[in-house]
Amino acid sequence: MARKQNPSTRPSLLEAAFAVIRTKGYAAATIDDVCAKAVLSKGAFFHHFSSKEEMAVAAADHWSHVTGAVFETAPYHDAPDPLERLLNYVAFRKQLIQGELPDFTCFVGTMAQEVYETSDAIRKACWDSISGHAGTLVADIEAAMDQYGVARTFTAESLSLHIQAVIQGAFILAKASGDPQQAVGSLDHLHRYIRLLFSPETDRPR
Repeated sequence: MARKQNPSTRPSLLEAAFAVIRTKGYAAATIDDVCAKAVLSKGAFFHHFSSKEEMAVAAADHWSHVTGAVFETAPYHDAPDPLERLLNYVAFRKQLIQGELPDFTCFVGTMAQEVYETSDAIRKACWDSISGHAGTLVADIEAAMDQYGVARTFTAESLSLHIQAVIQGAFILAKASGDPQQAVGSLDHLHRYIRLLFSPETDRPR
């Protein structure tokens, strides 16, 4: 009879992958590293995943579920004005920039930078995660564009993805400089840009 697996084993491995890959990068991370972080055997790993790539794809999906739950209940949703909800989202992202670099940088963003040409499966999983999260902002952007009379020279979808691009770029600056405040400064600029974008026509950036 096959030994019954602990139901916490799979999520433990995936969350260990978050920590290891955000610290070392995908290429440098090994299955042994993930098992050591999770305090589990390689046998437990291979019960759930056939390879590091398969684990990474599953981890990207798990990342979306874990972070999605955090953002779904975050207080920025409480503002009655859709523009304020959007600005409060950026402020919330800034509040999350705490601790060491691996503690706040994006797991799927880290992997996408490394594997976009070497693993279509991981690249697609990362895109699904990033674009899926961007999609949660679209309704508020649409509502703000209607409420503030913004000309439809751009789409809510394109702005939601641009916001993610700035956030991911902010993480790269923090990593390159070793200074989390570089990311904070970028998000401050993003906050000002969004405020200007929805300001009266004469004040909007061209």
